[in-house]
Amino acid sequence: MVRYVAAGVDGSPESLAAAHWAAREALRRGAALQLIHAWKWYPRPPASVPMGSTQRGWAEQTLDEAGRSVRAAHPGLNVVGRLETGSAVDALLASEPELLVLGSRGIGGVAGFIIGSVSQRVVARSARPVVLVRARETAADEHLPALDGVSPEEIPEIPFRDVVLGLDTGQPCDELIEFAFEAARRCGAGLRVVHAYSVPPYFDTEIRTGKPSGPEILAAQERSVIATLRPWCEKFPGVLVVESVVEGRAASELVRASYGASLVVVGRRIRDSRLGTHIGPVTHAALHHVRCPVAVVPHT
Repeated sequence: MVRYVAAGVDGSPESLAAAHWAAREALRRGAALQLIHAWKWYPRPPASVPMGSTQRGWAEQTLDEAGRSVRAAHPGLNVVGRLETGSAVDALLASEPELLVLGSRGIGGVAGFIIGSVSQRVVARSARPVVLVRARETAADEHLPALDGVSPEEIPEIPFRDVVLGLDTGQPCDELIEFAFEAARRCGAGLRVVHAYSVPPYFDTEIRTGKPSGPEILAAQERSVIATLRPWCEKFPGVLVVESVVEGRAASELVRASYGASLVVVGRRIRDSRLGTHIGPVTHAALHHVRCPVAVVPHT
């Protein structure tokens, strides 16, 4: 059975950046790349379809152009195009890749992503990990700054930036932790694990009540993080792990830790409510404010 990474393409700069990121990831995994483009027929063609082109012809051209761009940059990669008729969300969710990669338009120089309706619905419903990549993301962005005179071909030899994992020790998830360790191992990158906690309400009266002090709470949180990560550090001895345990809001601390990272890994608990699926506040914040690619890993 062929293993593959899939990327959704629609002709936009962000989807092309996602396709190239997916190509690099497919090479790291020793997998093939599948490019997916979905189109719908409309009685009146959308403005995006050029004069003289049929709607299907334009869809085929969009997919072909993405394929040519990726093959030119990665000549040794097995690239397969898949053209679907109908909903883009349904087409993307129907695929069964190891990883699904989508593009997302960046907001200026300091913010993260604009999450389109397609990306948001796919992230909220996908049974597979989904990575969102902003427009203009390049191979160089995954690595530490290059010295003057280094050619683009030499970029892969420069060390990777760290992978960042948001960890909740109260509900640790094997799928999430393993994804982050594997991502760091494949790139030869360090893994920065971020755990944020809140001081209980009784903190101000700790002396009178005999409750744990601030330093004692911090020490307990650090022990919990170390215990959670110990079996994974043993499984991935080549991954350098740095733990960051801080008092604060998980979303804010994760965004702060993401500066200078190559990838941020967050989780999405698989659960349905009367209001439908949702991605959770920390993951929502990461998707909107983190500047590097974000991997959302579904878990039970």
